[in-house]
Amino acid sequence: MEAEGNNQASAKISPNFRARLNHLEPTQKLRVIVFLRTPDNAPATRAATRAHRKALVERVRQAAKTALPDIDAILERFGAERLSQSVDALGSILVETTPAGIKALEGSEHVKTILEDQPISSLPKVKQA
Repeated sequence: MEAEGNNQASAKISPNFRARLNHLEPTQKLRVIVFLRTPDNAPATRAATRAHRKALVERVRQAAKTALPDIDAILERFGAERLSQSVDALGSILVETTPAGIKALEGSEHVKTILEDQPISSLPKVKQA
């Protein structure tokens, strides 16, 4: 049974990100996006009314919001901080913590996925012949 729990936890972080975490200094801080568990609702479609989409977003935020005290307690133990004031429409928050803090978050039942916060840049323009 314990092996199953470990497999679930390890699925929360990609193998590439896990490898990078294992090579970082213990005190080095990273920014990560933590997706919290929310009720499985059907995604809003274009056909859905604006009110329906708004209600869906509110349900996601409220469901994820209940996890914040536990997440904040984990962050406090590792000298980390939550950079997001509230949960966004996708049920995620931005966090800055150490590799050990990330592994502790990974063990939380409230966490669905953890992604490294990476900059987004535009693709270079392709020269036309």
